[in-house]
Amino acid sequence: MPEVPPLVLDRAAAEPLAVQLVAGLRDAAASGAPAPGDRLPSTRELARVLGVSRTVAAAAYDQLLAEGWVEGRRGVGTFVVDVPAPVGRARRPAAVPPAPSSPPPGPSGTDLRAGAPCTEVLDRAAWRRAWRAAGDEPPDGEPDPRGTTAFRAAVATHLLRHRGLPASADDVLAATGTSAAVAEVAALLPPGARVAVEDPGYRRSVGALRAAGCVPVPVRVDAGGLVVDEVPPDVAAVVCTPAHQFPLGGRMPAARRTRLVERARAEGFLVLEDDYDGELRYDVAPLPLLAALAPDVVVHLGTTSKTVSPTLGAGWVVAPPAVREALVARRTATGTRPPRAGQRVLAAMAASGDLSRHLRRLRRELAARRELVLATVRAAGHVPVGDAAGAHVVVRLPTAEDERRLLGRAGRAGLVLAGLAGCAVDAARPPAAGLVVGWAAPSSAELPRALAALGRLLAGQPAADPSGPGEGAALAARAATSARTAASSSRATAASS
Repeated sequence: MPEVPPLVLDRAAAEPLAVQLVAGLRDAAASGAPAPGDRLPSTRELARVLGVSRTVAAAAYDQLLAEGWVEGRRGVGTFVVDVPAPVGRARRPAAVPPAPSSPPPGPSGTDLRAGAPCTEVLDRAAWRRAWRAAGDEPPDGEPDPRGTTAFRAAVATHLLRHRGLPASADDVLAATGTSAAVAEVAALLPPGARVAVEDPGYRRSVGALRAAGCVPVPVRVDAGGLVVDEVPPDVAAVVCTPAHQFPLGGRMPAARRTRLVERARAEGFLVLEDDYDGELRYDVAPLPLLAALAPDVVVHLGTTSKTVSPTLGAGWVVAPPAVREALVARRTATGTRPPRAGQRVLAAMAASGDLSRHLRRLRRELAARRELVLATVRAAGHVPVGDAAGAHVVVRLPTAEDERRLLGRAGRAGLVLAGLAGCAVDAARPPAAGLVVGWAAPSSAELPRALAALGRLLAGQPAADPSGPGEGAALAARAATSARTAASSSRATAASS
Protein backbone atom coordinates (compact mmCIF):
# COMPACT_ATOMS: atom_id res chain seq x y z
CA MET A 1 0.00 0.00 0.00
CA PRO A 2 1.41 3.45 -0.88
CA GLU A 3 2.64 5.45 2.11
CA VAL A 4 1.09 8.78 3.00
CA PRO A 5 3.77 11.50 2.68
CA PRO A 6 4.42 13.58 5.80
CA LEU A 7 1.85 16.40 5.73
CA VAL A 8 0.95 19.02 8.31
CA LEU A 9 -2.58 20.46 8.37
CA ASP A 10 -3.45 23.50 10.51
CA ARG A 11 -7.10 23.28 11.56
CA ALA A 12 -6.93 26.73 13.12
CA ALA A 13 -5.86 28.40 9.86
CA ALA A 14 -8.27 30.36 7.70
CA GLU A 15 -7.18 28.37 4.66
CA PRO A 16 -9.48 25.39 3.95
CA LEU A 17 -8.09 21.94 4.73
CA ALA A 18 -8.48 20.82 1.10
CA VAL A 19 -6.34 23.77 -0.06
CA GLN A 20 -3.70 22.99 2.57
CA LEU A 21 -3.72 19.35 1.50
CA VAL A 22 -3.20 20.26 -2.18
CA ALA A 23 -0.25 22.50 -1.25
CA GLY A 24 1.24 19.81 0.98
CA LEU A 25 1.00 17.15 -1.73
CA ARG A 26 2.58 19.52 -4.27
CA ASP A 27 5.51 20.24 -1.91
CA ALA A 28 5.99 16.55 -1.17
CA ALA A 29 6.09 15.75 -4.90
CA ALA A 30 8.58 18.58 -5.49
CA SER A 31 10.91 17.03 -2.91
CA GLY A 32 10.75 13.63 -4.64
CA ALA A 33 8.29 11.77 -2.42
CA PRO A 34 6.14 10.74 -4.18
CA ALA A 35 8.02 10.72 -7.50
CA PRO A 36 6.55 10.57 -11.01
CA GLY A 37 5.03 7.13 -11.58
CA ASP A 38 4.29 6.54 -7.89
CA ARG A 39 0.75 5.63 -6.85
CA LEU A 40 -0.87 7.86 -4.24
CA PRO A 41 -2.83 6.46 -1.29
CA SER A 42 -6.57 6.08 -1.80
CA THR A 43 -8.75 8.95 -0.63
CA ARG A 44 -10.06 6.66 2.11
CA GLU A 45 -6.54 5.86 3.40
CA LEU A 46 -5.38 9.48 3.10
CA ALA A 47 -8.43 10.70 5.04
CA ARG A 48 -7.91 8.06 7.74
CA VAL A 49 -4.21 8.83 8.31
CA LEU A 50 -4.68 12.63 8.30
CA GLY A 51 -7.86 12.57 10.35
CA VAL A 52 -9.95 14.48 7.81
CA SER A 53 -13.13 13.62 5.97
CA ARG A 54 -12.96 11.67 2.76
CA THR A 55 -14.63 14.64 1.07
CA VAL A 56 -11.54 16.79 1.87
CA ALA A 57 -9.18 14.15 0.45
CA ALA A 58 -11.30 13.73 -2.70
CA ALA A 59 -11.42 17.51 -3.23
CA ALA A 60 -7.63 17.71 -3.00
CA TYR A 61 -7.20 14.93 -5.56
CA ASP A 62 -9.72 16.59 -7.87
CA GLN A 63 -7.67 19.80 -7.76
CA LEU A 64 -4.41 17.97 -8.53
CA LEU A 65 -6.15 16.11 -11.38
CA ALA A 66 -7.35 19.40 -12.81
CA GLU A 67 -3.85 20.90 -12.59
CA GLY A 68 -2.35 17.86 -14.34
CA TRP A 69 0.04 16.71 -11.60
CA VAL A 70 -1.77 13.40 -11.14
CA GLU A 71 -3.98 11.13 -13.22
CA GLY A 72 -6.62 8.57 -12.30
CA ARG A 73 -6.43 5.07 -13.73
CA ARG A 74 -9.70 3.17 -13.55
CA GLY A 75 -9.50 0.21 -11.21
CA VAL A 76 -5.87 0.93 -10.32
CA GLY A 77 -5.60 4.25 -8.47
CA THR A 78 -4.23 7.78 -8.69
CA PHE A 79 -0.66 8.27 -9.93
CA VAL A 80 1.81 11.17 -10.01
CA VAL A 81 2.59 12.05 -13.63
CA ASP A 82 4.63 15.24 -13.19
CA VAL A 83 6.45 17.07 -10.42
CA PRO A 84 5.82 20.75 -9.69
CA ALA A 85 8.84 23.01 -9.33
CA PRO A 86 9.40 24.16 -5.72
CA VAL A 87 7.88 27.54 -4.85
CA GLY A 88 10.13 30.40 -5.88
CA ARG A 89 12.32 28.24 -8.14
CA ALA A 90 12.06 28.06 -11.90
CA ARG A 91 11.63 24.65 -13.47
CA ARG A 92 14.77 23.30 -15.13
CA PRO A 93 14.80 24.27 -18.83
CA ALA A 94 14.11 21.33 -21.06
CA ALA A 95 17.37 21.92 -22.98
CA VAL A 96 19.50 21.34 -19.87
CA PRO A 97 20.18 17.64 -19.34
CA PRO A 98 19.58 16.31 -15.84
CA ALA A 99 22.55 15.63 -13.59
CA PRO A 100 23.86 12.09 -13.94
CA SER A 101 22.65 9.69 -11.29
CA SER A 102 26.10 8.11 -11.02
CA PRO A 103 29.64 9.51 -11.34
CA PRO A 104 31.14 9.58 -14.82
CA PRO A 105 33.18 6.52 -15.76
CA GLY A 106 36.92 6.62 -15.20
CA PRO A 107 39.41 6.80 -18.05
CA SER A 108 39.41 3.79 -20.34
CA GLY A 109 42.58 1.82 -21.01
CA THR A 110 45.35 0.26 -18.95
CA ASP A 111 46.11 2.52 -16.03
CA LEU A 112 49.81 3.39 -15.81
CA ARG A 113 49.35 6.35 -13.48
CA ALA A 114 51.11 6.66 -10.15
CA GLY A 115 49.26 6.39 -6.86
CA ALA A 116 47.09 3.32 -7.39
CA PRO A 117 47.52 0.24 -5.17
CA CYS A 118 48.38 -3.22 -6.47
CA THR A 119 45.17 -4.91 -5.37
CA GLU A 120 45.98 -8.03 -7.38
CA VAL A 121 48.41 -9.22 -4.70
CA LEU A 122 45.93 -8.68 -1.87
CA ASP A 123 44.95 -12.11 -0.52
CA ARG A 124 41.17 -12.14 -0.88
CA ALA A 125 40.77 -14.71 1.88
CA ALA A 126 42.76 -12.49 4.26
CA TRP A 127 40.71 -9.51 3.13
CA ARG A 128 37.45 -11.32 3.93
CA ARG A 129 38.79 -12.53 7.28
CA ALA A 130 39.67 -8.99 8.30
CA TRP A 131 36.24 -7.66 7.39
CA ARG A 132 34.54 -10.48 9.30
CA ALA A 133 36.71 -9.79 12.34
CA ALA A 134 35.87 -6.08 12.08
CA GLY A 135 32.18 -6.96 11.93
CA ASP A 136 32.46 -9.06 15.08
CA GLU A 137 33.34 -5.92 17.04
CA PRO A 138 30.37 -4.39 18.89
CA PRO A 139 28.91 -1.15 17.50
CA ASP A 140 30.37 2.07 18.85
CA GLY A 141 28.44 3.76 21.61
CA GLU A 142 30.48 6.95 21.71
CA PRO A 143 32.55 8.48 18.91
CA ASP A 144 36.27 8.84 19.57
CA PRO A 145 37.89 11.60 17.52
CA ARG A 146 41.29 9.94 17.95
CA GLY A 147 40.34 6.68 16.21
CA THR A 148 40.02 3.16 17.57
CA THR A 149 42.54 2.04 20.17
CA ALA A 150 43.34 -1.15 18.24
CA PHE A 151 44.04 0.79 15.04
CA ARG A 152 46.30 3.30 16.76
CA ALA A 153 48.21 0.51 18.48
CA ALA A 154 48.59 -1.35 15.17
CA VAL A 155 49.90 1.79 13.48
CA ALA A 156 52.39 2.41 16.28
CA THR A 157 53.76 -1.14 15.89
CA HIS A 158 53.80 -0.78 12.10
CA LEU A 159 55.72 2.50 12.23
CA LEU A 160 58.34 1.08 14.57
CA ARG A 161 58.76 -2.14 12.56
CA HIS A 162 58.69 -0.73 9.04
CA ARG A 163 59.68 2.93 9.43
CA GLY A 164 61.79 3.05 12.59
CA LEU A 165 59.55 5.59 14.31
CA PRO A 166 59.17 5.01 18.07
CA ALA A 167 55.59 5.97 18.91
CA SER A 168 52.86 4.76 21.23
CA ALA A 169 49.17 4.42 20.48
CA ASP A 170 48.63 7.68 22.35
CA ASP A 171 50.91 9.47 19.86
CA VAL A 172 48.80 8.35 16.87
CA LEU A 173 45.61 9.86 15.49
CA ALA A 174 43.57 8.09 12.84
CA ALA A 175 43.03 10.00 9.60
CA THR A 176 41.28 9.40 6.30
CA GLY A 177 44.51 9.78 4.33
CA THR A 178 47.46 12.09 3.83
CA SER A 179 45.58 14.75 1.83
CA ALA A 180 42.79 14.87 4.39
CA ALA A 181 45.38 15.14 7.16
CA VAL A 182 47.08 18.03 5.36
CA ALA A 183 43.70 19.77 5.21
CA GLU A 184 43.12 19.19 8.92
CA VAL A 185 46.49 20.59 9.95
CA ALA A 186 46.12 23.50 7.52
CA ALA A 187 42.84 24.42 9.20
CA LEU A 188 44.80 25.03 12.41
CA LEU A 189 47.03 27.62 10.72
CA PRO A 190 46.16 31.33 10.63
CA PRO A 191 43.92 32.39 7.71
CA GLY A 192 46.03 33.19 4.66
CA ALA A 193 49.07 31.37 6.05
CA ARG A 194 51.82 30.73 3.50
CA VAL A 195 52.82 27.07 3.19
CA ALA A 196 55.84 25.88 1.21
CA VAL A 197 55.16 22.96 -1.15
CA GLU A 198 57.30 20.95 -3.54
CA ASP A 199 57.07 21.93 -7.20
CA PRO A 200 56.47 19.57 -8.90
CA GLY A 201 54.67 17.80 -6.08
CA TYR A 202 51.42 16.24 -4.98
CA ARG A 203 48.59 18.34 -6.40
CA ARG A 204 45.98 17.12 -3.91
CA SER A 205 47.99 18.52 -1.01
CA VAL A 206 48.02 21.86 -2.80
CA GLY A 207 44.25 21.64 -3.24
CA ALA A 208 43.79 20.78 0.45
CA LEU A 209 45.84 23.80 1.48
CA ARG A 210 43.90 26.15 -0.77
CA ALA A 211 40.58 24.78 0.47
CA ALA A 212 41.71 25.54 4.04
CA GLY A 213 42.47 29.16 3.11
CA CYS A 214 46.27 28.78 2.97
CA VAL A 215 48.54 30.07 0.23
CA PRO A 216 50.78 27.38 -1.32
CA VAL A 217 54.27 28.67 -2.10
CA PRO A 218 56.08 26.55 -4.71
CA VAL A 219 59.67 25.55 -3.91
CA ARG A 220 62.05 23.92 -6.36
CA VAL A 221 62.82 20.21 -6.24
CA ASP A 222 66.08 18.58 -7.34
CA ALA A 223 67.60 15.10 -7.09
CA GLY A 224 67.62 15.39 -3.30
CA GLY A 225 64.00 16.43 -3.00
CA LEU A 226 62.92 19.79 -1.64
CA VAL A 227 65.62 22.47 -1.93
CA VAL A 228 65.49 23.54 1.71
CA ASP A 229 67.54 26.70 1.31
CA GLU A 230 64.93 28.05 -1.13
CA VAL A 231 62.07 27.78 1.37
CA PRO A 232 60.94 31.38 2.06
CA PRO A 233 61.47 32.69 5.60
CA ASP A 234 57.83 33.64 6.22
CA VAL A 235 56.03 30.29 5.92
CA ALA A 236 53.86 28.72 8.60
CA ALA A 237 54.51 25.16 7.39
CA VAL A 238 56.35 23.06 4.82
CA VAL A 239 54.73 20.05 3.12
CA CYS A 240 57.23 17.58 1.68
CA THR A 241 57.82 13.93 0.74
CA PRO A 242 61.38 13.35 1.98
CA ALA A 243 61.49 9.54 1.80
CA HIS A 244 60.44 9.37 -1.86
CA GLN A 245 59.74 12.74 -3.43
CA PHE A 246 56.57 12.74 -5.46
CA PRO A 247 56.83 12.68 -8.42
CA LEU A 248 60.56 12.90 -9.21
CA GLY A 249 61.50 10.11 -6.81
CA GLY A 250 64.46 11.66 -4.98
CA ARG A 251 65.41 10.86 -1.39
CA MET A 252 66.25 13.81 0.85
CA PRO A 253 69.84 13.39 2.12
CA ALA A 254 70.66 13.53 5.82
CA ALA A 255 72.34 16.95 5.71
CA ARG A 256 69.33 18.51 4.01
CA ARG A 257 66.96 16.90 6.54
CA THR A 258 68.98 18.37 9.37
CA ARG A 259 68.91 21.78 7.73
CA LEU A 260 65.11 21.62 7.34
CA VAL A 261 64.64 20.70 11.00
CA GLU A 262 67.01 23.43 12.16
CA ARG A 263 65.11 26.03 10.15
CA ALA A 264 61.76 24.78 11.42
CA ARG A 265 62.89 25.15 15.03
CA ALA A 266 64.54 28.51 14.50
CA GLU A 267 61.74 30.05 12.40
CA GLY A 268 58.77 28.43 14.12
CA PHE A 269 57.16 26.54 11.23
CA LEU A 270 55.80 22.99 11.10
CA VAL A 271 57.06 20.31 8.72
CA LEU A 272 54.35 18.02 7.32
CA GLU A 273 56.10 14.80 6.31
CA ASP A 274 53.98 12.92 3.75
CA ASP A 275 55.25 9.33 3.87
CA TYR A 276 52.80 8.07 1.27
CA ASP A 277 54.73 4.92 0.24
CA GLY A 278 57.57 4.66 2.74
CA GLU A 279 57.12 0.90 3.12
CA LEU A 280 58.12 0.33 -0.51
CA ARG A 281 61.91 0.32 -0.86
CA TYR A 282 63.84 -2.24 -2.90
CA ASP A 283 67.52 -1.42 -2.41
CA VAL A 284 68.48 -0.25 1.07
CA ALA A 285 66.64 0.75 4.21
CA PRO A 286 65.23 4.26 3.98
CA LEU A 287 66.66 7.08 6.04
CA PRO A 288 64.95 7.61 9.41
CA LEU A 289 61.74 9.57 9.30
CA LEU A 290 61.88 13.29 9.94
CA ALA A 291 59.42 12.67 12.78
CA ALA A 292 62.03 10.45 14.49
CA LEU A 293 64.62 13.17 14.04
CA ALA A 294 62.48 16.05 15.27
CA PRO A 295 59.16 15.01 16.86
CA ASP A 296 58.76 18.54 18.24
CA VAL A 297 58.29 20.21 14.82
CA VAL A 298 57.37 17.38 12.42
CA VAL A 299 53.85 16.11 11.69
CA HIS A 300 54.16 12.62 10.19
CA LEU A 301 51.41 11.55 7.77
CA GLY A 302 50.80 8.02 6.49
CA THR A 303 48.18 6.12 4.52
CA THR A 304 47.05 2.62 3.56
CA SER A 305 45.67 3.69 0.18
CA LYS A 306 48.92 2.92 -1.68
CA THR A 307 49.86 -0.28 0.14
CA VAL A 308 46.49 -1.94 0.81
CA SER A 309 43.44 -0.21 -0.68
CA PRO A 310 41.69 3.17 -0.58
CA THR A 311 38.58 1.16 0.35
CA LEU A 312 39.76 1.35 3.95
CA GLY A 313 39.92 5.15 4.02
CA ALA A 314 42.51 4.73 6.75
CA GLY A 315 45.60 6.82 7.42
CA TRP A 316 47.35 8.29 10.43
CA VAL A 317 48.94 11.36 11.95
CA VAL A 318 51.80 11.44 14.45
CA ALA A 319 52.18 15.01 15.62
CA PRO A 320 53.67 17.09 18.44
CA PRO A 321 51.35 17.04 21.48
CA ALA A 322 50.07 20.60 20.98
CA VAL A 323 49.14 19.89 17.36
CA ARG A 324 47.58 16.56 18.24
CA GLU A 325 45.45 18.11 20.97
CA ALA A 326 44.36 20.91 18.66
CA LEU A 327 43.30 18.37 16.03
CA VAL A 328 41.28 16.40 18.58
CA ALA A 329 39.65 19.60 19.87
CA ARG A 330 38.69 20.68 16.37
CA ARG A 331 37.25 17.27 15.53
CA THR A 332 35.25 17.32 18.76
CA ALA A 333 33.93 20.82 18.12
CA THR A 334 32.92 20.08 14.53
CA GLY A 335 31.78 16.47 14.94
CA THR A 336 34.18 15.30 12.23
CA ARG A 337 36.20 12.11 12.58
CA PRO A 338 37.65 9.44 10.29
CA PRO A 339 35.41 6.42 9.61
CA ARG A 340 36.16 3.55 11.93
CA ALA A 341 35.26 0.54 9.76
CA GLY A 342 38.51 0.71 7.79
CA GLN A 343 40.46 1.19 11.00
CA ARG A 344 38.99 -2.02 12.39
CA VAL A 345 39.82 -3.93 9.21
CA LEU A 346 43.45 -2.80 9.23
CA ALA A 347 43.78 -3.60 12.94
CA ALA A 348 42.44 -7.09 12.25
CA MET A 349 44.92 -7.58 9.38
CA ALA A 350 47.76 -6.49 11.64
CA ALA A 351 46.68 -8.70 14.54
CA SER A 352 46.50 -11.82 12.35
CA GLY A 353 49.84 -11.17 10.67
CA ASP A 354 48.11 -10.79 7.30
CA LEU A 355 49.29 -7.18 6.96
CA SER A 356 52.97 -8.08 7.27
CA ARG A 357 52.56 -10.99 4.86
CA HIS A 358 50.78 -8.69 2.42
CA LEU A 359 53.56 -6.10 2.54
CA ARG A 360 56.19 -8.77 1.83
CA ARG A 361 54.24 -10.03 -1.19
CA LEU A 362 53.66 -6.48 -2.35
CA ARG A 363 57.35 -5.55 -2.25
CA ARG A 364 58.32 -8.67 -4.18
CA GLU A 365 55.69 -8.07 -6.86
CA LEU A 366 56.34 -4.36 -7.28
CA ALA A 367 60.11 -4.85 -7.37
CA ALA A 368 59.72 -7.35 -10.22
CA ARG A 369 57.35 -5.04 -12.08
CA ARG A 370 59.76 -2.15 -11.62
CA GLU A 371 62.50 -4.07 -13.41
CA LEU A 372 60.17 -4.60 -16.38
CA VAL A 373 59.36 -0.89 -16.53
CA LEU A 374 63.01 0.17 -16.28
CA ALA A 375 63.97 -2.26 -19.03
CA THR A 376 61.19 -0.94 -21.29
CA VAL A 377 62.17 2.69 -20.79
CA ARG A 378 65.88 2.07 -21.33
CA ALA A 379 65.30 -0.07 -24.41
CA ALA A 380 63.40 2.87 -25.91
CA GLY A 381 66.43 5.13 -25.41
CA HIS A 382 65.31 7.02 -22.30
CA VAL A 383 66.66 7.29 -18.75
CA PRO A 384 64.13 6.46 -16.01
CA VAL A 385 64.33 8.87 -13.09
CA GLY A 386 63.66 7.91 -9.47
CA ASP A 387 65.06 5.98 -6.52
CA ALA A 388 64.56 2.24 -6.09
CA ALA A 389 61.35 2.82 -4.19
CA GLY A 390 57.62 3.22 -4.59
CA ALA A 391 55.63 2.28 -7.65
CA HIS A 392 56.45 4.90 -10.28
CA VAL A 393 59.30 6.44 -12.24
CA VAL A 394 59.55 9.57 -14.34
CA VAL A 395 60.56 9.67 -18.00
CA ARG A 396 61.87 13.17 -18.67
CA LEU A 397 60.93 14.83 -21.96
CA PRO A 398 62.48 17.85 -23.70
CA THR A 399 59.42 20.16 -23.63
CA ALA A 400 55.91 20.53 -22.27
CA GLU A 401 54.63 20.22 -25.84
CA ASP A 402 56.35 16.81 -26.11
CA GLU A 403 54.55 15.78 -22.93
CA ARG A 404 51.14 16.85 -24.23
CA ARG A 405 51.68 15.16 -27.57
CA LEU A 406 52.87 11.91 -26.02
CA LEU A 407 49.96 11.81 -23.58
CA GLY A 408 47.56 12.16 -26.51
CA ARG A 409 49.24 9.34 -28.37
CA ALA A 410 49.19 7.19 -25.23
CA GLY A 411 45.44 7.63 -24.89
CA ARG A 412 44.91 6.53 -28.48
CA ALA A 413 47.11 3.49 -27.79
CA GLY A 414 44.91 2.44 -24.87
CA LEU A 415 47.17 3.69 -22.07
CA VAL A 416 46.17 5.98 -19.22
CA LEU A 417 49.19 8.09 -18.28
CA ALA A 418 49.86 11.34 -16.44
CA GLY A 419 52.51 13.98 -16.98
CA LEU A 420 54.57 16.26 -14.79
CA ALA A 421 52.30 19.18 -15.70
CA GLY A 422 49.66 17.52 -13.53
CA CYS A 423 52.07 17.71 -10.58
CA ALA A 424 52.93 21.39 -10.95
CA VAL A 425 51.59 23.99 -8.55
CA ASP A 426 50.74 26.03 -11.61
CA ALA A 427 49.78 23.58 -14.39
CA ALA A 428 50.14 26.35 -16.98
CA ARG A 429 53.82 26.74 -16.09
CA PRO A 430 55.20 23.32 -15.10
CA PRO A 431 58.84 23.38 -13.95
CA ALA A 432 59.64 20.16 -15.83
CA ALA A 433 58.26 17.97 -18.62
CA GLY A 434 57.87 14.22 -18.59
CA LEU A 435 55.69 11.18 -18.00
CA VAL A 436 54.96 9.75 -14.56
CA VAL A 437 54.77 6.00 -15.16
CA GLY A 438 53.22 3.75 -12.53
CA TRP A 439 53.02 -0.03 -12.53
CA ALA A 440 50.89 -1.03 -9.55
CA ALA A 441 47.37 -0.76 -11.00
CA PRO A 442 47.45 -3.16 -13.99
CA SER A 443 47.04 -6.87 -13.57
CA SER A 444 50.04 -9.09 -14.22
CA ALA A 445 48.40 -10.09 -17.50
CA GLU A 446 47.81 -6.50 -18.61
CA LEU A 447 51.20 -5.06 -17.71
CA PRO A 448 53.38 -6.69 -20.43
CA ARG A 449 51.00 -5.57 -23.19
CA ALA A 450 50.85 -2.06 -21.74
CA LEU A 451 54.64 -1.84 -21.48
CA ALA A 452 55.03 -3.01 -25.08
CA ALA A 453 52.76 -0.15 -26.16
CA LEU A 454 54.66 2.29 -23.93
CA GLY A 455 57.96 1.17 -25.42
CA ARG A 456 56.70 1.85 -28.94
CA LEU A 457 55.58 5.34 -27.93
CA LEU A 458 58.87 6.22 -26.27
CA ALA A 459 60.96 4.76 -29.09
CA GLY A 460 59.58 7.41 -31.41
CA GLN A 461 60.16 10.26 -28.94
CA PRO A 462 63.50 12.07 -28.56
CA ALA A 463 64.82 11.78 -25.02
CA ALA A 464 65.50 14.74 -22.77
CA ASP A 465 69.15 15.83 -22.69
CA PRO A 466 70.46 14.85 -19.24
CA SER A 467 73.33 17.30 -19.61
CA GLY A 468 71.04 20.20 -20.40
CA PRO A 469 69.60 22.84 -18.11
CA GLY A 470 67.83 21.93 -14.90
CA GLU A 471 68.29 18.84 -12.81
CA GLY A 472 68.34 16.23 -15.57
CA ALA A 473 71.97 15.19 -15.10
CA ALA A 474 71.74 14.86 -11.33
CA LEU A 475 68.45 12.97 -11.49
CA ALA A 476 69.77 10.61 -14.14
CA ALA A 477 72.92 9.96 -12.12
CA ARG A 478 70.86 9.31 -9.02
CA ALA A 479 68.63 6.88 -10.94
CA ALA A 480 71.66 5.02 -12.30
CA THR A 481 73.16 4.72 -8.81
CA SER A 482 69.88 3.37 -7.43
CA ALA A 483 69.66 0.87 -10.28
CA ARG A 484 73.20 -0.43 -9.61
CA THR A 485 72.49 -0.72 -5.88
CA ALA A 486 69.22 -2.55 -6.50
CA ALA A 487 70.89 -4.93 -8.95
CA SER A 488 73.68 -5.70 -6.44
CA SER A 489 71.11 -6.29 -3.72
CA SER A 490 69.13 -8.64 -5.99
CA ARG A 491 72.28 -10.64 -6.86
CA ALA A 492 73.22 -10.92 -3.18
CA THR A 493 69.73 -12.11 -2.30
CA ALA A 494 69.77 -14.67 -5.12
CA ALA A 495 73.20 -15.97 -4.06
CA SER A 496 72.12 -16.44 -0.45
CA SER A 497 68.88 -18.23 -1.32
